[in-house]
Amino acid sequence: MTNTTETRTPLCEIRGVSHEFVLPSKARLNVLEDVGLAVHSSEVVALLGPSGCGKSTILRILAGLIRPTRGEVLYHGAPLEGLNPGAAIVFQSFALLPWMTVAQNIEIVLRAAGKGAEEIRERVASVIRTVGLTGFEGAYPRELSGGMKQRVGMARAFSLTPEILFMDEPFSQVDALTAQSLRAEVLDIWAASKSGSSILMVSHDIGEVAYMADRIVVLAANPGRIRVVVENRMPRPRDYRSPELLALVDRLRDIITGSYLPDEKAGEHPAAPPTAPTYEPLPLATPSQIIGLVEYLDAHGSREDVFRIAQDTNEEFGHVINVVKAAEMLDLVDTPKRMVELTPAGTRFVKAAVHDRHALWQKQLLAIGLFKDASEMLAHAPGHTLDRDVVLETIALRLPAEDCEKTFDTLVRWGRFGNLLTYDEADEQVSRPAAPE
Repeated sequence: MTNTTETRTPLCEIRGVSHEFVLPSKARLNVLEDVGLAVHSSEVVALLGPSGCGKSTILRILAGLIRPTRGEVLYHGAPLEGLNPGAAIVFQSFALLPWMTVAQNIEIVLRAAGKGAEEIRERVASVIRTVGLTGFEGAYPRELSGGMKQRVGMARAFSLTPEILFMDEPFSQVDALTAQSLRAEVLDIWAASKSGSSILMVSHDIGEVAYMADRIVVLAANPGRIRVVVENRMPRPRDYRSPELLALVDRLRDIITGSYLPDEKAGEHPAAPPTAPTYEPLPLATPSQIIGLVEYLDAHGSREDVFRIAQDTNEEFGHVINVVKAAEMLDLVDTPKRMVELTPAGTRFVKAAVHDRHALWQKQLLAIGLFKDASEMLAHAPGHTLDRDVVLETIALRLPAEDCEKTFDTLVRWGRFGNLLTYDEADEQVSRPAAPE
């Protein structure tokens, strides 16, 4: 890739884009903050980061599916109005119409684009051959494997000969070998088009973006913003096992863990006074997932690389990082560099009998500002009971940028396990548990 992107008009671009979603509670969740990104012709750009950092929102804004709260969206240098006319999208969930055959699922987008009957027949036949589905023209989605369904999605997108192909985690629903094959096929089709078209892909798979992308945009979260853009100048075809690609994967892993699991060893940062509550967002992780992590670490000598944990558990690394952050918030683990290791409290917890774990969990909860407040509010409330709306309002005041509903669900899950609170779904009442007899 030549370094001329600064002098060319981009195919599409966002400038100073911020975006907020309005939650059911009417609170506003800031998902993007002052993001600028341009996609030029003949390049593959990847947005990398864990779930919830705004990757898909950026893609949808550039595609014209979402109008941002603030900022500019441009197509060939002019303001984008409505859908991006040069774009096609391959979705994560295939998005096929189950009552239509393979051919009909492709034909429908060509008819919507105003193509004539003869051109539709030619394009459908051509793209079906290109993606290797010859003989399956009359098959229905229920008769296809996951990989074949995604090939239909690719054929549908390529049939429109788009200037820019948007791909939203397109390989996450298929097995690893099929995903590897599909990545190579997409790049082969893209390279053969020779039309100056580009690809913008969303991914959480570091190896995938190192293999496919010319530029890798690593996003930070809460709110989503660009942390760093990594150039990838390796020539194609690339080898997953080459030293250069493995080195890039390692570099991206260091960036990711530096973003989401900053190294905060004891003594490096001044500790807050023990009586001062802190209001940190609660990572979306369940007690069983957190316990699974500490038990995994206990079985692996008390420490392991976070990416090895993701590999061993077959979980998306963004989810693993959320679980790690949750365990770290509870002071059950520490995260030096890319390692996750049990703390003394984590070791006591994992070695404790099942009934003792609840008491240890409660002790850790009460060091977290949101749980300390909830406990004190319940202690002083009539009947030691609060309406759900009161708790939601407290969450909104303490964590205005967070999704109150999801935070409430996490608060209840963690609080129940620690015998700190109970929740009656029917009456929507949060209560302090009765004292054991």
